[in-house]
Amino acid sequence: MDKKNNVEVIINNKIYTICGFESEEYLQKIASYINVKYNDFKAREEYTSLTSDLKTILLEINMADDYFKVKKQSQEYLSESEDKTKEIYDLKHEMVSIQTKLESLNREYEQTKNSLVQAQKQIVKLEAELAETK
Repeated sequence: MDKKNNVEVIINNKIYTICGFESEEYLQKIASYINVKYNDFKAREEYTSLTSDLKTILLEINMADDYFKVKKQSQEYLSESEDKTKEIYDLKHEMVSIQTKLESLNREYEQTKNSLVQAQKQIVKLEAELAETK
């Protein structure tokens, strides 16, 4: 089991200690993401007139929106990956089938070629016999 990390971070100009089994770098990334969101909202004029509770709710809604959009995109990528994997499997199956058919056709070609050679030998033999009888 990994060691639990206690990391001091600055969020919205306040120092907080957050704990987790993730790396310090990861926990700092989370704080950085939250700060970016805060700064985005602070840049909007209408945000400054909201109550503290509304500011918090707005931030939470926005972060949840980001989460669900990324989750949906991740699911789409996963679905696309599964589709590509199935397509690759189907193409490999088709390739094996074509190779098997090609091998069969090559065997048939060799048999036909051998039959042709035998027939040509027979023709030469028959022509020779015919020439002798004349």
